[in-house]
Amino acid sequence: MQEPETIKGLERGLQVLQVMQSRAVWSLHDIHLATRISKPSLLRILNTLERAGVVSRRLVDGQYRMSGLARLRRRRDRYDQVAEAAAPVLDRLCQKVLWPSDLLVPAGDHMERRESSRPLSPFVTHSPYVMNRVGQPVGWLLTGVGRAYLAFCPDKERETILQRLRKSDKPEDRLARDPKRLERIFAETREKGYGTRDRIFVGGTYGSPPLNDGLAAIAVPLLDRGRVHGSINILWIKTAFTIEEFASRHLSDLQMAAREIVMTLRTSKKREAN
Repeated sequence: MQEPETIKGLERGLQVLQVMQSRAVWSLHDIHLATRISKPSLLRILNTLERAGVVSRRLVDGQYRMSGLARLRRRRDRYDQVAEAAAPVLDRLCQKVLWPSDLLVPAGDHMERRESSRPLSPFVTHSPYVMNRVGQPVGWLLTGVGRAYLAFCPDKERETILQRLRKSDKPEDRLARDPKRLERIFAETREKGYGTRDRIFVGGTYGSPPLNDGLAAIAVPLLDRGRVHGSINILWIKTAFTIEEFASRHLSDLQMAAREIVMTLRTSKKREAN
């Protein structure tokens, strides 16, 4: 009996999907090494999968990941889905305002960068003093993204985070032991609608010595019916505008982007439930 014909392109596409299930993100070179498919062919396969909504590509480094529509995918954590929803929105936001944005999500005693449009911005250059890598840790209490999240998240979640930080011996967590000042900061953040860096915070990663990045930021939460999925910001060179000047220009754009990300997450959740 004659063997039925197979579709070579489909076989290769399924091979790529099977490989990509084994970890969260992949570079083109890594997929090439794992599949032995030529890079030109891989690019065609990945572009097809991306158009079909099965694979998406990160803004910050161009690496590939399984999308929320990939039913064959490995189980992803919820913040992978937040990053996937945020990527095209942060892209459009950067095109509009030109300054870059980050997505930060909770990661225990710190927040973690999951997406960034910094590589797309003409204004913020790449240097050892400017953080660009996905996965970099950022503190809660001195950063705009941390303050935006904590000001709007449920009381129980906020207290759980603060209890953990009170036990920390890291300098950036000392504020956790000053509840009155913290509540003033959170109340001010709620009133303004955005979080800002503390005056003493000049940049750097959580748990490491400060590195002055020369930037300022405003941040808003991804607020979804009382729940917060993360925070997004816009960063600028701090000598270019005061915080008030920048907020008057671009806060509404940032808030609109946050709402769009939340609506995308809701739509994705409904789709996966069906």
